[in-house]
Amino acid sequence: MFIDDEIDPRGAADPDRVDAASPGEEPFATLPVEPWDAVDHVIEVAAMEAVFAAQRLVAVSQMHRDAVTRAHRDGLVDRGVIERSIRLELACALRITESSAGSLLARAEALTRRYPAVLEALGRARITERHADILVDVVDTAEAWLRDELAACALALAETMPIGTFRRAVRALVDAARAQTLVERQTEAVARRRTVLEPGDDGMAWYLIHLPAVEARAIHNRVTALAWVLVEADARVAANDDTANDDAATVRTLDQARADVVADLLIDGVVGAHPDATHGIRATVAVTVPVLSLLDSDAADAAPATVEGVGPITHERARELCGGATGWMRVLTHPETGVVLSVGRELYRPPPELRRLVRWRAGRCMAPGCGMPADRCEIDHTIAYSRGGPTSSDNLAPLCVGHHTVKHHGGWTLRQRGDRSGAVEWTSPAGRRYLVEPERRMPVFRPATAVQPPGAPVLAPF
Repeated sequence: MFIDDEIDPRGAADPDRVDAASPGEEPFATLPVEPWDAVDHVIEVAAMEAVFAAQRLVAVSQMHRDAVTRAHRDGLVDRGVIERSIRLELACALRITESSAGSLLARAEALTRRYPAVLEALGRARITERHADILVDVVDTAEAWLRDELAACALALAETMPIGTFRRAVRALVDAARAQTLVERQTEAVARRRTVLEPGDDGMAWYLIHLPAVEARAIHNRVTALAWVLVEADARVAANDDTANDDAATVRTLDQARADVVADLLIDGVVGAHPDATHGIRATVAVTVPVLSLLDSDAADAAPATVEGVGPITHERARELCGGATGWMRVLTHPETGVVLSVGRELYRPPPELRRLVRWRAGRCMAPGCGMPADRCEIDHTIAYSRGGPTSSDNLAPLCVGHHTVKHHGGWTLRQRGDRSGAVEWTSPAGRRYLVEPERRMPVFRPATAVQPPGAPVLAPF
């Protein structure tokens, strides 16, 4: 099907192509690169992998159809037995587990029958096999009547986005499409809340809690904040302990500290180690609500409210969270522009409000494909403050420690677009450019004295 298709393996290295631009955006012109280099060779091999992955899926689908036809011809009627036999034969042929063979059969079925356009894009190396896997997994969670439209939109995203960004974008796409049935689905899901105790090995066990995602996110954020305090306190104690033979052995990892915090809180009600240092730490979760939707949630075009790291929530739940309850960072946005008021300051260290705004806008580390949550990143001046860069929303972006180091010492250069959207363009040492869009779009602000349409809100510049 794809073997004779003419594919330019160097297409992804085209100097005029932006590797991570979002649909509808004007691509940046890229710097000239050498006619052929090692990165081009990697791209060529990756394109071949995508083509062969598509051919394998077509072959697996054909093998499945032939096996079912043969089984029926031989008088077998039990569908379960037939499918198990096919899985076993595929697993033996490829020397993989039956579970992996079953996943491969399911993926082949989905792409050849339900999402042929996605299979075509994979066969032409416009997307990777991982993009196709994510698309199928996420779009299949939607109702059948929504899938065709969602798949087309998701495919457009897959052709422009790195995997991590695409995974989050397609989930948001599906969540938004399913918002009409959100109240009924969440009501049914809340009724299934429970806890589970599962025994583990070596005297350990898993204690699992299935509860609403808003509360789960708040719990995780508070536990993480408490755990960081314990880790830092442990490190100070270890550094001052002259009798310790191995300081590293006395300092807990973040995961270990999280587990200790949960156990202390549920058993004794307080954090046992360093109780004074952890006193007063509460959960913080950002709740984003289009302001008119908050006032009139019954409107047909009311946009859904969202919780950072969770996704859409019902308007009733949003009103509850925005009604004054502590522990929630409430971000009210204009229903059409998503406007947020300015918090800019001419200081080197951004004030708390500006840091929160920059993190809220980005959602994640603003490096290509990075999924590190913004609240665990450092706020970086894109143009260094020492070189005249202002402390403003259009010169600040969250970067994880690793990518912050790469920016300053790895030969990469960064710039933000001049429209205050928060998009960051990275230029690699090889001259390739990668555009990273924030998870939440900011509108273009105009001076308050500018002529505005009648009835439009006045948007002050940052």
